[in-house]
Amino acid sequence: MSAATKGPASYFPSIEKKYGRPIAEWKDLIRSSPLTKHMELVNWLKAEHGLGHGHANALVAHTLAEGKAG
Repeated sequence: MSAATKGPASYFPSIEKKYGRPIAEWKDLIRSSPLTKHMELVNWLKAEHGLGHGHANALVAHTLAEGKAG
């Protein structure tokens, strides 16, 4: 990343380093969840996968934004 990454994606390197899973895997988990609301997904990631609030929030925000694009 030559340019400074902004927004939720700025958390991605530290998420991968801390939790040892690629971002694509987290996004697949979020997409496959029966939950659809932002905070439901954040709370699920925190409770079931041990993510911190900021990391969970960044993943959910970025994944849901992708789903709405196009």
